[in-house]
Amino acid sequence: MRENILRALWQGDAYAVNGWLSLPATFSAEVMAHQGWDSLTIDLQHGLIDYQTAVGMLQAISTTPTVPLVRVPWLDPGIIMKVLDAGAYGVICPMINSAAEAAEFVAACRYPPAGTRSCGPIRANIYAGPDYIAQANRTIIAMAMIETRSALESLDEILSVEGLDAIYVGPADLSLALGCEPRLDPVETVVVEAIEDIAARARKKKVVPGIHTASPAGAQKMIQQGFQFVTISSEVRLMVEKASEVLQRVGRGPSAAKPDSPKSGSY
Repeated sequence: MRENILRALWQGDAYAVNGWLSLPATFSAEVMAHQGWDSLTIDLQHGLIDYQTAVGMLQAISTTPTVPLVRVPWLDPGIIMKVLDAGAYGVICPMINSAAEAAEFVAACRYPPAGTRSCGPIRANIYAGPDYIAQANRTIIAMAMIETRSALESLDEILSVEGLDAIYVGPADLSLALGCEPRLDPVETVVVEAIEDIAARARKKKVVPGIHTASPAGAQKMIQQGFQFVTISSEVRLMVEKASEVLQRVGRGPSAAKPDSPKSGSY
């Protein structure tokens, strides 16, 4: 079975740098995959992407060693199993609020007896190899998002769920949950301290901590705090940022605030 590079990095106590895909386009996914990201996440929650387009994007990413991940819209075993059958090597699930929800999520990612995943890896066999079914449980990554007060209150129980490989902080939703403005690189003390605590508790439980950031500086800061999976921005934000920079140099550009303003919480 094709190696999951993320697992190899984490086993060496190294960090992975993840890119984010929100646009429903196979070519932009292919271009991003060729830039050297360790992994790319196709966003089915807040992105503009449907399932069929996601399949094509997974195919585009597979032209490179970049690890293909998918953020599903919700804790729904049906879509979790479908993106895995399509070749996703890991699933990020939003709004996991309890150990029970984390356990349900993990079960959907694992074949019996470890879980409840139905057997039908229609494209995964092609991407990963003919021994996919035998190796999938130890290769596929299950990553639960921590982004609510309920998740914070149940964090130790969530982190104790067997088979949960990683957690992923959604800083915008976490900021809202803690009464602050939604930011991808939070500055409010209550949010900053919560994020530091999440990373420390995850590492103590030997669960990989991950987080979404708005900038390379934000990502580097999170790596220094112990995060081993850091997302930097998204292809949309990177395009806007570069286009704005180019236009400003020739006296053009929007007069309104850019969508990648520090106060913007969208991915």
